[in-house]
Amino acid sequence: MTEKYFFDTDCLSAFLWIRGESILGKLYPGEIVLPAQVYDELKRVPHLLDRVNAMKDASLLEIGQITTGTAEYEAYMKMTVSPAHGLRLIGKGEAAAIAMTSCRGGVLASNNLKDVAAYVRQLGLEHITTGDILQRALKENIISEDEGNVIWAEMIQKRRMLPTKTFSEFLRENR
Repeated sequence: MTEKYFFDTDCLSAFLWIRGESILGKLYPGEIVLPAQVYDELKRVPHLLDRVNAMKDASLLEIGQITTGTAEYEAYMKMTVSPAHGLRLIGKGEAAAIAMTSCRGGVLASNNLKDVAAYVRQLGLEHITTGDILQRALKENIISEDEGNVIWAEMIQKRRMLPTKTFSEFLRENR
């Protein structure tokens, strides 16, 4: 069975803003699930939505729905309306991605560590960030380290929050 990767808005947007979604297509062809809530958030930025629709049309990703009355729906509602004691209220995109990852199995792709870290720990989820994705792209010879540094700088220029100033620095800290 193919592993599924459930992306929240921020992680996917990091690639969309710099026109780098081809990296995702090469690493995770047909394995990306975009929660409908994330898709709805992307509707606010038409050119990003166009890029997502192109990925969908090429069967590189699918839009995932949460069905009312399911365990997935209950988990989603708790995170967005009434979180358990000690957990914070989070956005719809992050909550949908977490609920889907938890109930369906797979990997959560999110950069928003402040919002998702406690849920990732509590639910024992596998989790990746933009840095992890680029590191895998480097290992699979999709990009070079120099290309990774250019991509990283472009993401920062587009106001994406990344943990280090350069991709090379990220690699040194995560080897």
